[in-house]
Amino acid sequence: MATQWEGKALICPGELAGLKLLATGKVRDIYDVDADSLLIISSDRISAFDVIMLNGVAGKGKILTQLTVFWLAHLETLGIIGHHLITADVDAMPAPIKAHAELLRGRSMLVKKLKMLPVEAVVRGYIAGSGWGDYQRTGKVCGHTLPAGMELSQKLPEPLFTPSTKADLGAHDENITASQAAAVIGEELAQAVAAKSIALYKAVAEFAAPRGILLADTKMEFGQDASGELILGDECFTPDCSRYWPSESYATGREQDSFDKQYVRNYLTSVAFDKKTPVRLPDDVAQKTMEIYVEIFKILTGKEPEL
Repeated sequence: MATQWEGKALICPGELAGLKLLATGKVRDIYDVDADSLLIISSDRISAFDVIMLNGVAGKGKILTQLTVFWLAHLETLGIIGHHLITADVDAMPAPIKAHAELLRGRSMLVKKLKMLPVEAVVRGYIAGSGWGDYQRTGKVCGHTLPAGMELSQKLPEPLFTPSTKADLGAHDENITASQAAAVIGEELAQAVAAKSIALYKAVAEFAAPRGILLADTKMEFGQDASGELILGDECFTPDCSRYWPSESYATGREQDSFDKQYVRNYLTSVAFDKKTPVRLPDDVAQKTMEIYVEIFKILTGKEPEL
């Protein structure tokens, strides 16, 4: 199938015979498996400013999948919330998936079907990114009034739930207030999402801190199962959806060194990227990005990824 993305390793939509493609996103492709389950594949595509680049970062999808599996296992022991993962072992998946085992190994998850919520849950522990821009303009972040005189990268008094819209492919997510999220999904559900999001953020931040890592902010997605129970879905606490900073070099009043996509964003900014037109990343930028992803994986998990 023709595609705008280069390379077999990117896992382009429509390539998996015997499986029905349901959706393709900036990074992940979702296939229907049966009445109760889906296959989520993390490709090596990389996006920045909500634009998918023409080339990917070889192996990145495996980092995203394996780190998500690590976090889901850790969080499950804490009993904060249930998750959607059935198995990440391709050899334990249904036959139509196993037929593509070598392509999918290390980068795919068999998950429960959920009714996904139409908002994304963002938790900020430090003021950075779009939150910093919001604060400079209004003194607030997504409706939360903050103390005057805060500096870039400063730790917030308490972690904040700052949801966003979930945009279609090619569109931009937009920050919204908690009350706007409640208008979309209902007050009770919005409060539950906020509470679970903050609890999960605190758990991961607490885990990362003694390993020399600050979790500045993160984005999560939730869904509901057939009984209406709130469930953690999609990826979680990966460098694609989280801002990880080394605590050793942390200082307020400036941008931080970062174990995430910031390296790509910095490159694109340096070449006056128009935030609309896909471009090809130079090989050295893609390679350095992968090195950053591997490094944060090893710091957090204490082991090497399977690439």
